[in-house]
Amino acid sequence: MTDCVFCGIASGAIGATIVAEADDWVAFRDLEPQAPVHVLVVPRAHVSSLAAMSEGPLGTQLLLACAAVADSEGLDGGYRVVTNVGGDGGQAVPHLHFHVLGGRRMGWPPG
Repeated sequence: MTDCVFCGIASGAIGATIVAEADDWVAFRDLEPQAPVHVLVVPRAHVSSLAAMSEGPLGTQLLLACAAVADSEGLDGGYRVVTNVGGDGGQAVPHLHFHVLGGRRMGWPPG
């Protein structure tokens, strides 16, 4: 998708602070962090949201990427992984992305 900011980051056309990457995904620091550590994990291929995911290995790869990012960021005290779906769910960019949040105690309920 040519006008998707996360597609631009995933392809390298838009700059970001990349913290990890693989063939099918990229992880980068959020520009408006909501925690001391706030990294987004996105698939390189455009998928609009979790609701648009199809069966296959990509979901597992993305979740394992979230765990690897948390480990590399030193979040051994715990962390949160969140994905928002649709406007009412708080999804601001229509490209599937997982927020890896940590570095402080997380409150509950989250929203």
